[in-house]
Amino acid sequence: MSCCPKKEAPATSCCPTKEAPAKSGETIMKEVEEYYGKVLSTSKDLKTSACTASARPHRLIMDIIKKLPNAVTEKFYGCGAPLPLGIDGLSVLDLGSGSGRDCYVAATLVGEQGKVTGIDMTQEQLVVAREHAEAYTKSLGYAKCNMEYLHGYIEKFPESIKDGSYDMVISNCVVNLSPDKPAVLREAYRALKEGGEFYFSDVYCDRRLPQHVKDHEVLWGECISGALYIEDFIRESNKAGFTDPRELSRDEIKVLDPELSAITGNAKFYSITYRLFKLPGMLETKCEDYGQFAVYKGTIPGNQHNYMLDDHHVLITGKPFLVCGNTAAMLGENGKSWLAKHFTITGDRSVHYGLFDCSSPPAVTASASSAASCAPKGGSCC
Repeated sequence: MSCCPKKEAPATSCCPTKEAPAKSGETIMKEVEEYYGKVLSTSKDLKTSACTASARPHRLIMDIIKKLPNAVTEKFYGCGAPLPLGIDGLSVLDLGSGSGRDCYVAATLVGEQGKVTGIDMTQEQLVVAREHAEAYTKSLGYAKCNMEYLHGYIEKFPESIKDGSYDMVISNCVVNLSPDKPAVLREAYRALKEGGEFYFSDVYCDRRLPQHVKDHEVLWGECISGALYIEDFIRESNKAGFTDPRELSRDEIKVLDPELSAITGNAKFYSITYRLFKLPGMLETKCEDYGQFAVYKGTIPGNQHNYMLDDHHVLITGKPFLVCGNTAAMLGENGKSWLAKHFTITGDRSVHYGLFDCSSPPAVTASASSAASCAPKGGSCC
């Protein structure tokens, strides 16, 4: 017996229908450009919480955001706060910079000696970002504007973005909109200096989405259809060279519109901020124990008492903290990481003690959050 009807049976069937052919990358890009350039006027027009799901940014960043031009903040569609503190003097590249909100904040944080570049494919957004840049940086007392905005695509950066030219790459709820996410990861890795970091927030899913969800135009524009399955993202990050992705924060996203919720079904979506370090030859697929420990100097603004590397490593100022080789590298072993000036790493890799023991918390707890145990929710420490 079969549940499939014979040819003469009515059209209704218990057999699943074939998925329609997937949309081309070019079609997806055009739809995204149209959605963000013409369909959405402000963030109030959104139909999901994808662009409002994140926790409140650090108070120092909030203070900066309050002083930004209204036109810039009204057209902000991000899902997180990928804006690390302590980046004075660094070069920052923002992928899918939109109206420029995160670039304006970064321009403040890096200071007059730093530089910020935004890439976006939507001309309407670039007009807003460029319009206020000169006046804003002048209000900071800068002799010249430290922001620039380039029209282009995050799958293949403009030619002016050279290999190893940026200390930090950021992005806010944009990678999921790309039809070629592995290409974005490869380009971010290419543009980073050794010791640099891809620090970004995006939308992820607890499963691989079926094609009819991926092809839904509104859900794609709302950052839902393009959400990568979390485990696939970790695999692709490793392929691109970003070994041991670290999860910093996670917030659930709600699909508010009933019709759209019916399409997504039981899938769960999250806004996650990841930290991906470019440290070739220093990061291993497993967390190995070399008897090293790190001490945080308390020198990052707004983090004088402790520093949160990821969701399971919070270092208290002045207190020795046992770390695996990967964490030691991220915090500044051999002076490679951009974080190196803020940490003292003791120990080298001359003696190996096996896998790093993640079964019990290191000798430190977070003062402002739960215990900083080596028990990751996502990414890897082990």
